[in-house]
Amino acid sequence: MVFQKSACIEPMYGELPFLERFRAAKEDGFRFVEFWSWTDKDLEAVKAAAEAAGIGIAGFNGDAELSMIDPSQKEAYLDFLRRSVEAAKRVGARSLTIHSNGLGEGGKVVDSYEGLSGAVKICAMFDVLKECAEIAGNAGILMNLEPLNVTTDHVGNFLQTTRTAAELTRLIGSPNLKVLYDVYHMQLNEGSLCDNIRAYGDQFGHIHIADAPGRHEPGTGEINYRRVFNCLEDTGYKGLVGFELIPETTTANAVKAIMQY
Repeated sequence: MVFQKSACIEPMYGELPFLERFRAAKEDGFRFVEFWSWTDKDLEAVKAAAEAAGIGIAGFNGDAELSMIDPSQKEAYLDFLRRSVEAAKRVGARSLTIHSNGLGEGGKVVDSYEGLSGAVKICAMFDVLKECAEIAGNAGILMNLEPLNVTTDHVGNFLQTTRTAAELTRLIGSPNLKVLYDVYHMQLNEGSLCDNIRAYGDQFGHIHIADAPGRHEPGTGEINYRRVFNCLEDTGYKGLVGFELIPETTTANAVKAIMQY
């Protein structure tokens, strides 16, 4: 099976102005693009660039610096999420990515909330996720809950494992709320990639790809991506595969490595 591919055009195609990256990704064989934030973008220009290139928009982050594990931020979190839904509708994006903790510049965790117990955090997150699912269902879009690595890029993030994310989405049971399974993050946090794909792949709404260590293209690190892709196929995954990676040298060389898989 050949999965439909999405290029994350924040770390990829950095040698080009942002609006030129849509056409470059299309010419390289990607069916979709995705990016991180929307508040710093001209949404009308983004929509026009995607339409001119003939490429879809897979999605972007929906929650910025707000956190769903802090009960005091619930209303602010959901208000911003609703704004993100409207932004997604404006550009025709398919999904929003959501996280347990707010993320600041460079993806750094804004606050790990050491003063809150694990029980408060998980209950607050479950409470917010139920409303996320309702908002997503009413809007007709997908929301993907993403666990992040805490060893390298997102120290202090609360949601760290595939199991916790997938058990939350299973409990809520909405077709509009799924898990973003980032292979790079989960290799750093938990390993056992194929075991976790088999156990929880029914909850995956989007896949992110980068090798570890380094977060570069497949083939530059320790992950056996042929096994990973075969396992995803065996589980019946039919969603998008997004390449959220930092090219080791150039985007052109990274694309060559991607297309080998």
